Amino acid sequence: MKQKNKEYEKMNHCIRDISMKHPIKTSELDPTFFEEIKEEEPGTEKLLMCLNCKGCSSGCPVTGVEPAYNIKKLLRMTVLGMRDQVLNSKELWYCTTCYRCQERCPEGVETVGTILKLRSVAVKNGIMLPAHRKIAEYVMRTGHGVPINEKNRIKRKELGLGELPETVHTHPEALSEVRTLLKACEFDRLVGFKEFEGTGAKGLKTPSVT
Repeated sequence: MKQKNKEYEKMNHCIRDISMKHPIKTSELDPTFFEEIKEEEPGTEKLLMCLNCKGCSSGCPVTGVEPAYNIKKLLRMTVLGMRDQVLNSKELWYCTTCYRCQERCPEGVETVGTILKLRSVAVKNGIMLPAHRKIAEYVMRTGHGVPINEKNRIKRKELGLGELPETVHTHPEALSEVRTLLKACEFDRLVGFKEFEGTGAKGLKTPSVT
């Protein structure tokens, strides 16, 4: 009888997801996490209507490259309140936002909208992949996520285009306006940069575009 009581107590305090190797302790869940996501992203409450048909995960093109990726699992973890695990998951950034999962869902669950909101929350909490942080650095230093290089200059000339696009590359004075906008929305703080002046963020020289 004592053994049965112990087993019941264990079941009462843990939720076991068959796709996970270890039990999920209810004491480690954050019940406010899903409420936070629902408030910020209308339609997210439809996650509760999931039928577990697996149409989203079985049709996801990412699984062909990364078989371990399971969007259904990630969204289920969100509903359960697994804040730390979700926001720190590298799988959160695998979604290509092709919307195939959302189009296939019989309940109209806002899968992609939820993923995008989760990414926003992660960034607000200082969680960002190194590659994404590097692109953010380029935007802040040059006004471009992908600054033009010599190969693209040549290709533009071959196509009869100007060597430089009509962006901050040809209007460098606009770069200060870009930086003003980035600072206004605290983008510099989110990605960990403090200054734009002089040599650019954190003393890094702004690449020449001429």
